[in-house]
Formats: sequence, structure tokens, C-alpha cells
Amino acid sequence: MKVAYLASQTTLPSALDRRTDAYEHDAMMDCLRAAFEPKGAQVDDITWDDSDADWKTYDAAIIGTTWDYWDRHEEFLKTLHIIANSTRLFNSTAMVRWNSHKSYLRDLGAKDVKLIATLWLEDANAEAAAAAFDALDTDDVVFKRQIGASARGQHRIRRGDPIPVMSEPMMAQPFLHAIQSEGEFSFIFVDGVFSHALIKRAAEGDYRIQSEYGGRELAITPSPEDIATATSALSEAPGETPLYARVDMLRGEDGDLLLMELELVEPFLYPLQGPELGDRLYQAVKRRL
Repeated sequence: MKVAYLASQTTLPSALDRRTDAYEHDAMMDCLRAAFEPKGAQVDDITWDDSDADWKTYDAAIIGTTWDYWDRHEEFLKTLHIIANSTRLFNSTAMVRWNSHKSYLRDLGAKDVKLIATLWLEDANAEAAAAAFDALDTDDVVFKRQIGASARGQHRIRRGDPIPVMSEPMMAQPFLHAIQSEGEFSFIFVDGVFSHALIKRAAEGDYRIQSEYGGRELAITPSPEDIATATSALSEAPGETPLYARVDMLRGEDGDLLLMELELVEPFLYPLQGPELGDRLYQAVKRRL
């Protein structure tokens, strides 16, 4: 078995201007190679936009640290279509197209998945952004790109603060203090089966839980009820069961978990918090091939 792990030009070890969080790429490659290679399989990390790649030589391609796709969205989708015509792609192009635009949350909300209240701003001009405070009945709003990740282009704005220029379509949500008091939960699934979970907490004085902003992670044993809630949210995704998934959730004021993100494109899967992850992925890929 020969597998391509799709990366970006700023996450590969050879990158001249490598991302500060690219060590997460290394952690995933260590995890995959440790599980795949003893069984005679090969895992190569390669950029998704490598024009010299011969995708037909791979039995499968796994979307990994493609952490530039949000600025090249249509190009990314077109390239994935090419890759999928040459080898098995995980997750599928249909699933990536649906999940790479955050409007998928509206689909899940229509299926009664509990979400954070969201206002969708196709034109996030100053007037529309200012109106979000009244529309959401809050004095503290987080604005996120509708196509984006890793808190890039994200703004937390309090009522009366200057509103920055936001040239992309945005989504606006009330800031929930649980992100600072408890943290964000991540539930990792492989082939639809729960693998492991962790809680991510922001650095002191921040609210962003990503490692590049000082966030830290702690493995947890979630309650059966919380696992069931995450599993239920994942089950509402359309199409086939994804090879991998990360369900990011935040606890609401009533104690129930709210879905923040259903990550089916290029999530970091936290192998250090889930030592069985590599073997789970190997077995899942083997079954599908």
C-alpha cells in the first residue's frame, strides 16, 4: 500500500518559510509512518498542488495539512477532483466541497444539531458588522471567514470597538466565555468510530485555542453523553461515512454541547492524545481499499 498525505508548501519540512504550527504535520507523519511502515505500507507527504505528482502511483491520498486551501478554494477543489480520478481520495471531493464552506452549519442546524447562534454576512461592511450586535443580542461578537480555518482572518469585536475591513464573506457569532473558562472539546473519529478526545484551552488573555496562539491540549475521557452528542452531530453529515473527522464543540450555558465545527477536510487529529490513531487509520484505509 502506498499512500499520499496531502500537505501544503508551508507545512512540508523543506519549506523555507515554514508555518509555526507545522510541527503538527510532523506529528501526523510520525504517527502514520509508525503504523503503516511496519505493515509494508508507505506514506509520502506531498503538496496538493505539486504539478509533477503522479497520483496514479498511489493507492490512496489522505487530505492532511493543506493549510492554504481557503485562499485558493476553487483551485483546491479542482485539483482534488483530478487526484480523485487517479486514486482513492479521503475524504471525498463531495464531502470536501460541502464541508469547506461553513454554510454547512446551516444544513446541520436544519437537522436539529445544536449550534452557536450565527449571523451570515455576505458583505461584512462596517454597517452590517455593527448591526450584528443587536441581531445576536450581545456586546461581544466573533467574526469568522465563511471559508477559512485556524482563526485566520478572525476578529473578536466588542460593541463600540473600531470595525476592521473584512473583505471576505463572514459569519458572526456571540462570544461564549466557556471557551476561556472550560475550553473547546475535540472528538476524533476514524471510520465513524470514536477514537479519542481532548480539551483545548487558550493562553492566558487570549481566546484562540490553536497552538500557534499559545493554545494547549489535554487528553480527556469524555462522558458517554458527550460522546453520544458528538457522534450524533457527525451522523448528520451527508454522504458516506468519512475516513476521519474531528467534531469541535463548546459547552453552552445549559450544559449541553454546541457544535462549533465539523472538521472533515484537513483537521489535525492530535495523535499525541490518541496513541491508537495511526493503527486505526491504517485499518480503516485497508478496509476501504
